Amino acid sequence: MPVNTSQEYSDVIAVCKSLFLKKTKDYGTAWRILRPLSITDQIFIKAQRIRTLEEKKISKVGEDVTSEYIGIVNYCIIAMLQLELTDKDPNELDVQLVETLFDKSVNETKELMFAKNHDYGEAWRDMRISSLTDLILMKIFRVKQIEDNLGQTVASEGVKANYQDMLNYAVFALIKLDVK
Repeated sequence: MPVNTSQEYSDVIAVCKSLFLKKTKDYGTAWRILRPLSITDQIFIKAQRIRTLEEKKISKVGEDVTSEYIGIVNYCIIAMLQLELTDKDPNELDVQLVETLFDKSVNETKELMFAKNHDYGEAWRDMRISSLTDLILMKIFRVKQIEDNLGQTVASEGVKANYQDMLNYAVFALIKLDVK
């Protein structure tokens, strides 16, 4: 069966978006209170848990790596939304607006993925899921360093590009885990 990366990506995002919107209906946009540093730490916690599960092979709380990768996708979206929203925007956002903003962030990130995929020839398909986890952790440490430097970089991509890469790595892992 031929590979259709665009469809696989969309299928994974549909799962993540469904959960995101359900939680938005349950909790509202309580995440608006989070500072960028806290969002980065939440992504770190999820990625570190995946790494621990990969190494120990046992979960004591019953959730598998799939739910953690979905969490990484959704926290990366939250991070990108928080970068765009200002203190002047309300903390409580309408669900339809959240969906529109979610889609905008995903579409930009998917376009970036296709540009990079063109250059790298879908090398991620031959990678181990554990390597994708490690790449996410590396990007988190990069973001933490940029945050510690108050957003100043000399020759590096900014924070948003790192969140986009983390989101794409998590989607790749979910594709490899056959999440639909």
